[in-house]
Amino acid sequence: MKKTLYNILAIAIFLSISACSESYLNTTSPSIVDKDFVFSSEESARNALYYGYQTFHNNQSLHSVGFFWTPIWGSDIEDAQDAYSEGSPGCQEKTFYPSGTSNYNINSGEGTEVFTMCYSTIAVCNSLINAFEESDKFQEIMTGEANTMSDIYGQAVALRATQYYELIRWYGDVPHSLKAGEQAKGLTSRFAILDYHIQKLREVEPHMFRVGESGHRADVMNRTYVQGLIGRLCLLDGGYNTRRTDLGADFYLSGDGKKLTFEDWSVEKDHAVYGRRTDWQSLYKIAGEYLQAAVSNHGNIKLHLTDPRSKGTSGQEYGNPFQYAFQQMHGGEEETLADESVYEIPMEFNNGSQRPGYIGRPSSGSNGGTPCIGCGQDRVQVWFYYGGYDPLDLRRDASVSVTGSDGIGHEQIQSFNRSDWGKGCGPGTNKWDWNRILHPNCSSYGNSGINVSYMRISEIYLMLAEIQAALGESTAKSTLAIIHNRNFRGGMDPNFNNFIAKCGSVWDAVIQERAFEFLGEGVRRFDLIRTGKLPKACVQDRQIMTAIVDGVAANGFYQFENGNQLPAYIWTKMVDAKSEYGYRLTTTTPKGKEEDPVLYPGWRGQHDSWESIVPTAATGKTNIAIKGLFKYIAPGTAEALALQVDGYEQTPWAVDMVKYKDSYATKLLAGYTDADYAAKNPPIYLLPFTYNVLTTSHITNGYGFKQTQ
Repeated sequence: MKKTLYNILAIAIFLSISACSESYLNTTSPSIVDKDFVFSSEESARNALYYGYQTFHNNQSLHSVGFFWTPIWGSDIEDAQDAYSEGSPGCQEKTFYPSGTSNYNINSGEGTEVFTMCYSTIAVCNSLINAFEESDKFQEIMTGEANTMSDIYGQAVALRATQYYELIRWYGDVPHSLKAGEQAKGLTSRFAILDYHIQKLREVEPHMFRVGESGHRADVMNRTYVQGLIGRLCLLDGGYNTRRTDLGADFYLSGDGKKLTFEDWSVEKDHAVYGRRTDWQSLYKIAGEYLQAAVSNHGNIKLHLTDPRSKGTSGQEYGNPFQYAFQQMHGGEEETLADESVYEIPMEFNNGSQRPGYIGRPSSGSNGGTPCIGCGQDRVQVWFYYGGYDPLDLRRDASVSVTGSDGIGHEQIQSFNRSDWGKGCGPGTNKWDWNRILHPNCSSYGNSGINVSYMRISEIYLMLAEIQAALGESTAKSTLAIIHNRNFRGGMDPNFNNFIAKCGSVWDAVIQERAFEFLGEGVRRFDLIRTGKLPKACVQDRQIMTAIVDGVAANGFYQFENGNQLPAYIWTKMVDAKSEYGYRLTTTTPKGKEEDPVLYPGWRGQHDSWESIVPTAATGKTNIAIKGLFKYIAPGTAEALALQVDGYEQTPWAVDMVKYKDSYATKLLAGYTDADYAAKNPPIYLLPFTYNVLTTSHITNGYGFKQTQ
């Protein structure tokens, strides 16, 4: 974005809040945010709200990279850039504490700043919400159709609920603060917190504007977002989670103060158990009502079933509505929002976006490079890239790239050499790429201006399909089909029914569809947790990846059920794509061009005019032609010798995985072992509170974590 939404006046007015943040959980807000100030004008109320947004958007480790890649590394489809090191705090958190929670240094984790910043946002929201509720104008504002002030109030309620959604996902039970000026102390049942905010969102939802109404865009929380957030909170509230058993028999209460009962999958260990509420269906029914309403009327938000882009000026073919949404987020200096975003966090061009610097297509360049550094912390497990996706699924190449950039204008292979920082560790996320910004500023990795889509309309559809399937509703399949089929040529997957059958049920197919749709977006880890799939997934992930590495070592390749082969070596050469095709940055592979070594796989290459941005950028042979990526070509065969004559070089590929078997296979999700699964032990995936939080907020750590430094 060229500029953010936020009014500079709002920031100046509320800078005084920093003076109230000495305590880790201080939710005191500036005294200026009282009802007289809020109701002095609509602009005053909006300025207060915008400052709340600013505190949330500054919390980039939460929404942009996710506690420094914990959800990206810690799933069965995503992986890390770094080699496995059990002594690393990050490794401990991401792989479920393989050294045990009792041995974990609670002050070495990566989430302390994020935790306190969430409560800073809550403080601003509480001040604004309380000011509204204490006003004698409140009932008038909240009566009848949506109006400007009721919408501002609703946004504050939604922003506060969003903070608690994130806190509970990461920490479980947390302090619950609803009053301005009161420090948050003591733990509250996560279910009571979620129940409260679900009800509060239901109250404000009819009094908010949709995108397109009253000038609203998707860069503010809106009625459709609130409907989707109700869905998110209900799925979290009614889903599987690991809860504490050391807080007393009457601790876990619902929002109306009733003692909850649970369906537990696990035994008790470390004073913890893994299960879900027995009344989960009632929550799913609430979610279904609001998600259906969102699908029926979501204002100007668009779910593109076809790609609105025409053929490029140099003949590029698009035809990928999924990729179009992410391309729109690459607006850079242009004030664009993705049509499919329900709520999108705007990032200021030249200041503040960590995509793709941390999450996105890798680059081993440096600040000022072509492109700038992109460390590619989020890698994709090879079984999912080769064997998970249907080869015809248009999301595969738009989500995953086997190449990155060298920082001087060349495309480069992302090898499996785990020590090759920035250009090793296998396929990387392809949704965010410096090369796809029209006029990128590469002076620093934080300058991209790529926005963060915090909720997309496809998630609304898939949450609805999941709930319909869980409740046994026949409409689930047709809801799933809308998202699934749009990602195949012609808007139809002829093997859709086979996909469902292979997954085992429509519900299982929806969860798998979410993996395809949200790869690299920090979703899969939490999906595994709340659906009860996590324990089995940990075991199966290690099994399949071990079989792959062993297969490559024994045979030179590994064969997947969909026909793809993962080879030990591939064959590559540099080519002048601009001279041959008219462009360097490729798009969807044209039909019939699947054998073209430059155009397949698609969505790679380099910026078409790096040299116009940085005069020293490489020209000429900037792209990589790849042969044998999905079909093993054995060295020494006639086919391999012919490739060598044609200028191709034998390039290490999966063979490097053998050297790093622990990292790629046997140590995946190492903290939850095969023995844990057999014993039905609860998985510990939550973060501990730091010592400073413990001492200032009158709370304790659970799950076996320490209570002192």
